[in-house]
Amino acid sequence: MNAIRDAANRIRGRAVRTPLVRLNHDEGSAEIWIKLENLQPIGSFKIRGAANALLQAAPSRLGDGVYTASAGNMAQGVGWMAREAGVPWSVVVPDHAPSTKLDAIRRLGGRIIAVPFDEWWRVIIEHNYPGLDGFFIHPVSDEAVMAGNGTIGLEILEDLPDVDTIVVPFGGGGLSAGIASAVKALKPGVRVFAAEVATSAALSAALAAGHLVTVEYTPSFVDGIGSRRVLDDMWPYASELLDGSIVSSLADVAAGVRLLAERNRVVAEGAAGAAIAAALSGRAGGGRIACVVSGGNIDSMRLSTILSGGLP
Repeated sequence: MNAIRDAANRIRGRAVRTPLVRLNHDEGSAEIWIKLENLQPIGSFKIRGAANALLQAAPSRLGDGVYTASAGNMAQGVGWMAREAGVPWSVVVPDHAPSTKLDAIRRLGGRIIAVPFDEWWRVIIEHNYPGLDGFFIHPVSDEAVMAGNGTIGLEILEDLPDVDTIVVPFGGGGLSAGIASAVKALKPGVRVFAAEVATSAALSAALAAGHLVTVEYTPSFVDGIGSRRVLDDMWPYASELLDGSIVSSLADVAAGVRLLAERNRVVAEGAAGAAIAAALSGRAGGGRIACVVSGGNIDSMRLSTILSGGLP
């Protein structure tokens, strides 16, 4: 908990203290609130963890630059901070990374290394990419990154002290673990659910089995979350801190993205739509629910398709 409080002080001025506002909806009886991390300077919560990690790194470790592995959002967080520090940076991306996020990486001056998904996932597991020097910032299982992410939990509890449930998109687990660590330390009775999409629900399968399992992964417009398997070093956090996983279909996730745009004028990517879909399904319970709108970096053509009632 001290690490999360320290992170809140450290990243102040780099990350925005984003608003928590009511979702305008008619479905169900739950009172749903949305934490707008899409309003961060990079359009994603990832600035929090990236800033905390880089600001703690000794200058001697940054001499050869920095790099990460990311589908796009963590890359932007690392790039934003690397540009501030004046050091070169690179990112290993899966070959299905969306053009919107790739364009943002280029704007921040990053070197892009695109590889097949399995090779990209190997970087996530092994914490390095052969041939790349520099300080590696893991997008998920890095204590400094998770502490930075946990500051979202502090802010939700400050703005909505009587919150009953928090729903968090689950990619690698660093966001949900960070938030749950803060929330469970301060208010153990608040439930924290992961939100997954049916095309890659590795956490749900692992929780059902009671151990890690490998699932089928199908790339989709929900590119910010999902994998074939929960990371070994994240499983203890996920299994101990989270109250479950709520899995939604691609159609329901798209409906969540559309609802955010139409009712609250919020542009959100698929991962954020998964949190909304989970809350609207009723499976997160009633009362006051806070959904983390993790990012808004969605391709304009995909968003256009969704707003037209289609499925990208």
